[in-house]
Amino acid sequence: MSATWTQATVDEFIASSRAAQAKGLNVIHFLGGQTIDLAGDRAISQTKMTISQRGMLEGVLCDVVCVGRFYDFLERRDGRWGLVFRQPIYEKDRADAVDPCEHPAIDRAKLAAFPEGYRHLAYLQTQAGMTVSMDMPGRLGAAVERLYARGKAWLTGSALSEG
Repeated sequence: MSATWTQATVDEFIASSRAAQAKGLNVIHFLGGQTIDLAGDRAISQTKMTISQRGMLEGVLCDVVCVGRFYDFLERRDGRWGLVFRQPIYEKDRADAVDPCEHPAIDRAKLAAFPEGYRHLAYLQTQAGMTVSMDMPGRLGAAVERLYARGKAWLTGSALSEG
């Protein structure tokens, strides 16, 4: 699993997610429409998703909403389909104060330093003490093109390459 705040095996991801939740992390995911490219015992699935994280942003309780897709590498093994690797694609995000009368004093230079597709999410996560990856795939650019190339190679039988 790869995400803004962790790149981990499934067991590590579950453990770190539980630890974050125990510390008060408040995140929900919504999944939408899905497409699947199938090639024998392998597939690439893209599922529309929304990440909603609530937390303090410069002292103001905010909801940060990030829209994108889960790009999943799937494989059938011993007659069962399973997820081999998940890479979110972060397309756009925003931050809204829970109380519309409040406004967080966001440092514009700091915000602009984060990648466009998840800059508000990264800002919030770093304020919560998380270390955020700065090279996640977005709507456009080299990172998402590399991901698509990995997916194409996966469907033709190649081993899952490093991103």
